[in-house]
Amino acid sequence: MNILHVCANPKPIEQSVSKQLAARFFGKLMELNPDVELNNVDLYQDKPPYYSNDLYRRCWMPVFDAAYEPTKAEEAAANYAQKQAEAFKQADVLVLTMPMWNFAMPAVMKAWMDQVITPGLTFELSATGPKPLHNVTSIVLLVASGGIYKEDDDRDALTRQVRAAFGFIGIKDVRIAWADGQNPLFFSDSEVRRETAFEAAEELAEELAEESAEG
Repeated sequence: MNILHVCANPKPIEQSVSKQLAARFFGKLMELNPDVELNNVDLYQDKPPYYSNDLYRRCWMPVFDAAYEPTKAEEAAANYAQKQAEAFKQADVLVLTMPMWNFAMPAVMKAWMDQVITPGLTFELSATGPKPLHNVTSIVLLVASGGIYKEDDDRDALTRQVRAAFGFIGIKDVRIAWADGQNPLFFSDSEVRRETAFEAAEELAEELAEESAEG
């Protein structure tokens, strides 16, 4: 099993609940399946550029005109997208680690998604709709938030965006371990909620290890 782990949290692990979730998840997974191939991408170390007109033209103009020849600037604008898309295409599972900020994902994660979910790289358009150009079957979301959010909460733009964007390229299986209520000023049970999320992350790891063993 090949896993691409993309982390969007600038804090050190001792201050980051989402990174602690990831540590518990991968600790359990590697314990159960030491043959896992893991590729880590820290978006605060390898920052994605924001989507540009040059990148748009490089990726979309060939969709509209098969004879289109990109300029050198347009080719250069696609360097990061091509690098990250290659890592994405080598993966079976995508793990996204991040906090919720202002009811959504960090901008750096959205920028990464904009680079990767690109025609010609991770999908192509056909008469019947998008056709995946990857082998990712599942996404694991490891998220922490100060507030508490019920399932399908109107305030939760994070999981909705992940499901919609990656669902567009054929990934429907999204599994979540969420440490919510992590602001101790408002929630006296933040530590209990954190431990519950840690247990959920380990359960997700066990599920993946079992599925991988079954082949």
